[in-house]
Amino acid sequence: MTNIAGRVREALRGDQRVDPDALIARLDAVQRFLRAVDGQVPDAGLVGAHTVVERAGTRLALSGDHTVVALAGATGSGKSSLFNALARLELSPVGVRRPTTGVAHACVWGPLGGASRLLDWLGVLPRHRFVRESALDGDDESTLHGLVLLDLPDFDSVQRTHRLEVDRLLGLVDLVVWVVDPQKYADRVIHRSYLREFHRHRDVTVVVLNQADRLPPAELPRVLDDLRRLLDADGLAGVPLLPTVAVDPAGMAGLRGALERTVAEQQAALRRLAGDVDTVVDELEPLVGVEPPRTGPDDASARELTRALAGTAGVPAVAEAVEGAYRHRAGGTTGWPLVKGWRRLRPDPLRRLHLPGPGGDVDAPAESLVAATSVPDPTAAQRSALNLAIRAVADRSGAGLPAPWPAAVTAAARSRLGDLPDALDRAVAGTDLGMDRRPAWWRVVGGLQWLVTAAALAGLGWLALGYALRALGLPALDYPRVGEVPLPTVLLLGGLLTGLLVAALTRPVVRWAARRARQRAEQRLTGSVATVGEEYVLVPVRSVLARYAQARDALRDAARR
Repeated sequence: MTNIAGRVREALRGDQRVDPDALIARLDAVQRFLRAVDGQVPDAGLVGAHTVVERAGTRLALSGDHTVVALAGATGSGKSSLFNALARLELSPVGVRRPTTGVAHACVWGPLGGASRLLDWLGVLPRHRFVRESALDGDDESTLHGLVLLDLPDFDSVQRTHRLEVDRLLGLVDLVVWVVDPQKYADRVIHRSYLREFHRHRDVTVVVLNQADRLPPAELPRVLDDLRRLLDADGLAGVPLLPTVAVDPAGMAGLRGALERTVAEQQAALRRLAGDVDTVVDELEPLVGVEPPRTGPDDASARELTRALAGTAGVPAVAEAVEGAYRHRAGGTTGWPLVKGWRRLRPDPLRRLHLPGPGGDVDAPAESLVAATSVPDPTAAQRSALNLAIRAVADRSGAGLPAPWPAAVTAAARSRLGDLPDALDRAVAGTDLGMDRRPAWWRVVGGLQWLVTAAALAGLGWLALGYALRALGLPALDYPRVGEVPLPTVLLLGGLLTGLLVAALTRPVVRWAARRARQRAEQRLTGSVATVGEEYVLVPVRSVLARYAQARDALRDAARR
């Protein structure tokens, strides 16, 4: 027994002590992870993490001076006998009828008052709580002060409520002593349903082969070796394995020594919670993968999105209207004054689109901006192109991310799809198209046209006056001459021809300038719709990717170093 007890002390001590501050930091990291994935990952996959965080916070707040140890086992394994033997009192019922223990019993070494809140949290009824404290004991039990020992119901009970109670308490206790007997130590239920599930809690797991006195002395080592083989297969290599005899105090020395060591170290609760965090980290790790996420959509998909938004917003139609409006307004300023009235009968292309303010109406102040325009509605092909572009942004941004993040990225990219039409309309209506000022050369050419028109009219009036005088029999006017041509005729014909020549020379310049105005307006409109795409599509996608990165960093911090 001495050698076994020594191995138990080494196993329960663990390679390192759990630093409470480090454990709290890991739990905080799990909380950061949960905040980062909130709304992005289905809640069903986060139940374990939420449970561990809540349970750990409660356990650490209740008591750091008590160690909760549970005796768990199958029917007939002798749990209650061990419970009574450790307490050296008849506290838990022992009998032939199975199952005997229907509810958990607790024995507290030391004052009960300090453990009452802990037992309330564990759900042990007051009538099933006992105190191992007697004046007759002296200091015999002082080495176990702070121990809260639970005798659990049988996990293989035919009563389903018993099994549920065992499962609940196994998730709360600090250390579990699994009690098996020589007849059923290899039972599949305990190994598959329970022991294998505790492979990440090796530091707070002890296995005892009870009723070892029923085996011939020569058979005990063989059974222990076979049980060790099974435990190794369960992932519990190195877990303390002790033979116990409840009816013989000497047969309890190894287990009692292990519990004394555990109580003295006050590490069981911390190790249990650290194991719980390890389990949660392993469960959550597939949600964040191993590679760093993208920082955002790539440039190609962003450009494709902008082109699709421009088509949906009617940017080509507005740009074409700008070109037409430039020619219309330039012609109205630089053309013949005699035909300006005719030009005014033709509507301004920008005003047909109801584009007010600096971009659409030269005379309208900027304050008159409204959101609604008469830009043609997008065609089915344009709407389809926009949907494909948004999907491309989502697919490329979420590529390589583990489930369910690609779906979360897609949902984020489409989250404001219904708001896009109004936002694009406002963006187009609020864009300065560069049409709010007349170029100076318009006024120069316009002034020249007025001058030559005035000359032509002066010549015409002069000639008309001469014809009128002759018709009335009055002396004819003596016209000054330019060479052989009368000056009025020179003024008339020269004004007309010069006006035509100026108009002919101006027309290609106006067309070139109109194309420049169209390109400028198209660039500005594209910039405006790109801003809408950034706010309504790219920003939500980047937000999901940022939360993915936060979750990945948090889970890395939660992992045991």
